[in-house]
Amino acid sequence: MAAHKTGGQSTRKKIQVSMVIRDEVERRHRAGVNSLQYDPILHRLYSAGRDSIIRIWNCKNMNEPYIQSMEHHTDWVNDIVLCCSGKTLISASSDTTVKVWNAHKGFCMSTLRTHRDYVKALAYAKDRELVASAGLDKTIYLWDVNTLTALTASNNTVTTSTLSGSKDSIYSLAMNVTGTAIVSGSTEKVLRVWDPRCCTKLMKLRGHTDNIKALVLNRDGTKCLSASSDGTIKLWSLGEQRCLQTYRVHNEGVWALLATDTFSHVISGGRDKRVVMTELSHPEKSVVICEEKEPILKMAMTPDQSSIWVATSESTINNWSISQRDWQDIGDYCDSAGGMAGNVGVPLNTEPSQRILGAPAIRHCHILNDRRYVLTKDTDENVALYDVLKACKVEDLGHVDFEQEIKKRNKMVYVPNWFNVDLKTGDSCKKRDTHKLIALSSAEFFMSRSSHADKRK
Repeated sequence: MAAHKTGGQSTRKKIQVSMVIRDEVERRHRAGVNSLQYDPILHRLYSAGRDSIIRIWNCKNMNEPYIQSMEHHTDWVNDIVLCCSGKTLISASSDTTVKVWNAHKGFCMSTLRTHRDYVKALAYAKDRELVASAGLDKTIYLWDVNTLTALTASNNTVTTSTLSGSKDSIYSLAMNVTGTAIVSGSTEKVLRVWDPRCCTKLMKLRGHTDNIKALVLNRDGTKCLSASSDGTIKLWSLGEQRCLQTYRVHNEGVWALLATDTFSHVISGGRDKRVVMTELSHPEKSVVICEEKEPILKMAMTPDQSSIWVATSESTINNWSISQRDWQDIGDYCDSAGGMAGNVGVPLNTEPSQRILGAPAIRHCHILNDRRYVLTKDTDENVALYDVLKACKVEDLGHVDFEQEIKKRNKMVYVPNWFNVDLKTGDSCKKRDTHKLIALSSAEFFMSRSSHADKRK
C-alpha cells in the first residue's frame, strides 16, 4: 500500500496487482485461437491465443513444430498481421494495446496505447506498409509500419491518423493491398467505407441484420466480401454502392472469411463448425471442405492454395487439404450433393492432414475458504490445486470428483476475501511481484493452466 498525507491526515491508496501462473515454457495454446498468419517465405505459422500468447510454428517440421512463444500481452490476442515481408508482426489485444514485434526473433519492440478499449481487428495494406486497428472504442487508427519499427525505448512517440464515425463497436476490418480503401464492420450492422489516404468517409452499406464479423477486399478496392452473425455472406460493389449477391451456405453465424487473389472463390467458416468453399460467380456451387469440432474463428491459406489452417475456440489448430480438383470441379461436387452442398453436403475431408496440438484450458475453479488455495478443473476433467501465496501449482490431482474435493479441503476458518480469480485466458498465471501480494489488501489473480514468472508490466 502507498500512504499519502493530505492536510495533516494520512490516506491509503489501494494498489491492484495481478499475476499469471503458467509453465516456464508454454509450448501449446491453452484456449481458443483467435487469429492466424502464414509466412510463405519461411513457412512459419503464427497463432494468436486467448491465453494471451502468440506462438510461432515451423510448418516444414510437423514432428516438432514449436519454435517460440511471444509473451507480452495480458489478455486475449484478438488479431495479428505480418508486415514487411514477414519481418514484423503487429498484434491487437483485449488489454487495449497494439504491439509491434520482431517476427523472426520473437520479441516485442514497442507498445501502442492509443486505444481506450478492446482492440478487436487489424487490416494491412501490403503495398503501402500501412496497418489499421479498431475495436470497441469505435475508432480506427492508421499506423505507418516503417515508423513503428523505428521506435525505441527513448523515442516511442508516434502520431496516427484517425477514422471516426462508427456508431458502434468495430469487430472486423479490411484494407486493400494498395491502401486506397478501408472497410469496417460492427454491431451497427452496416459496412462503413473510408479512403485512408485522406481519412474521409466514402459510404455506408446496409443489408446485414446482425454483427459483421469478417471482411475481405479485392486488390483494387472495388469489391468487398462481408460475413455476418446473421448467417450470410454478401458480395458488395463499392463503386455501385450496392450488394451484388448474398450467399447462404451456413446454417449459423459466419465468423471467418478467405478469398482467392482473383476473387473467384470464397472460403468461409463460423458457428456451424463447417468450412465451405463457394464459387462467387455461381452462388449455387459450394462444397464443404471439412467440419471442425468447435466454431471456427480464423483461417489461413498456404501460398499454393493446397490447404488451409483453421483456428477454432479449441486450442488445437488443424490443417485441411484442398486439391486442384476441388478448385476445378466444385460444380461436380454440388451436383452430386443435390446442389446445396453448403448446407447438406458431405465434407471432402474427414480428418485433417496435419495438427498443431493444443493443451487443456481451465474452465472451473473454486477458492477454498482458507483464501490461500484454489482448486481448478480443466477441459480434460483434470483437477489441480494452486497456492496463491506461492503463485504456483501445488499438485495435479487427476480425474477426481471436483465437488467432493472442495468439500474435503474446505476448513472451518474465516479469512476475508483478498483476491479474485479470472479464467478468461484459460490457463494458470504465475507471478508478478508475489512478495507484494501478501501486503496488499486487493489483488487480482488470473488463473489459467500454465505457470511462469510473468515479467509483463
